[in-house]
Amino acid sequence: MYDFSVPMALVDYIPVFLFLAAAVILQRDLYSRMSKGCFALFAAGTIDIFVAGFFQATWKLLYAAGVCDFRALNTFFLPAQSLGFLLAGIAVVAMLCAKQKEPGETRVRSLGVTSAAAPALFSGSMIFISMMVLGLGAICAGLSVLAARLRKKGAIPFFILSFVCCMGMGYLSSRDATQASVNWIEQGVNIAAQLCMLAGTLMLHKSGLGLHEAE
Repeated sequence: MYDFSVPMALVDYIPVFLFLAAAVILQRDLYSRMSKGCFALFAAGTIDIFVAGFFQATWKLLYAAGVCDFRALNTFFLPAQSLGFLLAGIAVVAMLCAKQKEPGETRVRSLGVTSAAAPALFSGSMIFISMMVLGLGAICAGLSVLAARLRKKGAIPFFILSFVCCMGMGYLSSRDATQASVNWIEQGVNIAAQLCMLAGTLMLHKSGLGLHEAE
């Protein structure tokens, strides 16, 4: 039995939509810096992350309201969000390390198809946790590199804090998830993580990220 309340479930939507706001801004700003295939990976990854978080929050709300225990929405969360972080992380690294030309589009898309098969090949949670850590780390590191290139180093601590908070949230999720106190703390840390991500993203946006050509 989970000790969820309706207010707790509603608060769980806050970090989901904070992430969505940051993702939309990044999608618009990075569009001109990425090849079509690379951008497709980034867009698919960030949408995947949002949908997974939205589904989990909806599961909590349905459970707390006594409507039903639609457990599939929660089961979907870890593999879907892990894959989303990995795809978005690959896109950011590719943007920084590879020439963004159309001939490379097929190769990037093939990588996405291979990664998409991961949930079917692995049933253990460690592979998904590893995917999430690597993907999130790549995103935060890549955005920090962009901040340095744009001489907006004040954004870097926000991306670092976002990563650290997410790692802390991962630790909390390994505790007893049935306790209300653990869930409230986890939500608070998650909100802080997404606020930091949004703050760093807004700083990059205001520095003209979307106006600069890919380097």
